Amino acid sequence: MSTCVKNNGGTPPAGLELHPCFGGEAHNRFARIHLPVSPACNIQCRFCKRGFNKWEVRPGVAAFLVKPEEAVRIVGRARHVCPELTVVGIAGPGDPLATDHALTALRLVHARFPDLILCLSTNGLNLAKKAKEVAAIGVKALTVTVNAANSKILARICAYVRQDGLDLTGEEGARRLIAAQLAGIKSMVRLGVVVKINTVLIPGINDRHIEEIARSVSRAGASMINVIPLIPQFEMARMKPPTAADLQKAQDDAAAFLPVFTHCRQCRADACGVPGTGKDYGLELYGRVAPTFSHG
Repeated sequence: MSTCVKNNGGTPPAGLELHPCFGGEAHNRFARIHLPVSPACNIQCRFCKRGFNKWEVRPGVAAFLVKPEEAVRIVGRARHVCPELTVVGIAGPGDPLATDHALTALRLVHARFPDLILCLSTNGLNLAKKAKEVAAIGVKALTVTVNAANSKILARICAYVRQDGLDLTGEEGARRLIAAQLAGIKSMVRLGVVVKINTVLIPGINDRHIEEIARSVSRAGASMINVIPLIPQFEMARMKPPTAADLQKAQDDAAAFLPVFTHCRQCRADACGVPGTGKDYGLELYGRVAPTFSHG
């Protein structure tokens, strides 16, 4: 077993020195924008409650849904109001690979702003089948949310997985998702894309499983891991979030296999700005309400 020390994500992978979510040194210096263009998701996690509002600061939430064709204008405006912008990412409010919206938006953005780093955050269910397309449009950084490497544990976290027109529940759905995630990570790494893992720490469910997750995704080729605390909501609204000690132990467990990024702010799907500074330009950039979110 190779051992890594927790390094707070201080040294980003080559080519991502300007990405605030892949290196601690970049976190308070460079900005990212999240384009809320993804309308649907293909899995349902028991802690995930997506929606549209202007006040919650958490993943899965945006003020508005943006059409892919509007992405170039929004990024241009973002560069004007936030000159520190180096990264264009898509992290919701649905999964970026559940529909074609995210890839269309990034393809348009890359053609107009080829100097900006492109980034995606996905649950990984469709990652392997779309890997070549993701890499071809210029995505350099990818985050895959992996909450378990064991189907029994994941079945307690994920209510269903929608694949090939079927809603798969229990361990069958969990097995499909885990296999797709690992295959997708391997494919992206082979294509030269840097992969970071997000793992939601859920006390009593996967808190003793973090080391196994880190081992599994490390073998698949992931470059770092980010352990983030559960935000109690939806079916897990009555659960207690992990304590600081719980999070520290999970990060230490993960560090046995991968460098651990510890600066995550659990941003909205329409965030824009330098993380950690308290200034977000998101609500200045999006001006129209669009269709409602769907799990279809």
